[in-house]
Amino acid sequence: MTIQEIAAVLEATWLCCEEEGDRVVQSAFASDMMSDVLAYVQEDTLLLTGLVNNQSIRTAEMLDLPCVVFVRGKNPHRDAIERATLLGMPALSTQYTMFEACGRLYAAGMKAVEIEDIDGEFVL
Repeated sequence: MTIQEIAAVLEATWLCCEEEGDRVVQSAFASDMMSDVLAYVQEDTLLLTGLVNNQSIRTAEMLDLPCVVFVRGKNPHRDAIERATLLGMPALSTQYTMFEACGRLYAAGMKAVEIEDIDGEFVL
């Protein structure tokens, strides 16, 4: 699914980097805990979060994530948007709650991140 399609599904506002809307995203992960994001997410994953400080963008940068969506109508701090713009990383804001945003994306065909336990077995 492209970031442009994600923005449409979520009725999202572009905060930066709309020119990157053709980038394709393979899966999505939602969390306000960046430690969980670091533990479970791989590249080509959309991050949905309510965490509005610069840490959300820094975490996405470390994992080379293509886009961050801020839920519940939240707008990130100015330094976070400046960092995302510098990286060319699209940032969006949606009025939907995290639960509703995830449900809408799932219904539109977005895949969830597959999480493996210590033994390499998939856990869902």
